[in-house]
Amino acid sequence: MTVNLEVAEGVGTIRLNRPPMNALDIATQDLLRETAEEATRRDDVRAVVLWGGEKVFAAGADIKEMQDMDHTAMILRSKALQDSLTAVARIPKPVVAAITGYALGGGCELALCADYRIAAEDARLGQPEILLGLIPGAGGTQRLPRVVGPSKAKDLIFTGRHVKADEALAIGLVDRVVPAAEVYSQAHAWAARLAAGPALALRAAKEAIDAGLETDIDNGLTIERNWFSGLFATEDRTTGMRSFVEEGPGKAKFR
Repeated sequence: MTVNLEVAEGVGTIRLNRPPMNALDIATQDLLRETAEEATRRDDVRAVVLWGGEKVFAAGADIKEMQDMDHTAMILRSKALQDSLTAVARIPKPVVAAITGYALGGGCELALCADYRIAAEDARLGQPEILLGLIPGAGGTQRLPRVVGPSKAKDLIFTGRHVKADEALAIGLVDRVVPAAEVYSQAHAWAARLAAGPALALRAAKEAIDAGLETDIDNGLTIERNWFSGLFATEDRTTGMRSFVEEGPGKAKFR
């Protein structure tokens, strides 16, 4: 299996395993979608780490496979390509990308589907599709501008250049840069801390933010208000408020 889900203590690690570079061929894309949907369904998965291993996150699509595809074939395949990554973006739980080595093309687009990105000091990220006479096709033209802003996204997409971890941090493409040996452990720690939190409130926060970014402020406030009031029907809200009143802030133990 080129993609698998490993679960421990509430954290599900979606592991890419297609040596040497974790190229995202069609079979891996389909497995990624299935694995993301499994992580969404499973109650024992409360937060997710995206991980490509110690050497590389994902170096992009399988160019040799794509080279043999004509216009008709890509029309039929492009939606499934986008859907495979969108399934990751729509996991209704906190998701962190642990980025080592290269995250290029589809690999960068996969990292953009996470809520938070931790990169190794020697990591390289980019959208080099323009060098193939293409544009990003798995969400890069849409998610990258939302993360780094349109002008920086255009620079990366127009030139196809790679950015080092320090520049990625400066432009907001990643959120933390750490030694390569600590990438997975720090990503897992981030996920584990949230896995102990109130699952429904975390889901509400993620969906309110993501949906709100796609609409105007008035509709966004309506989305927020509906989630906020709806959480008053949950056990987690009762637990959190009781703990706050009786024990002080930050001590609630959520089921």
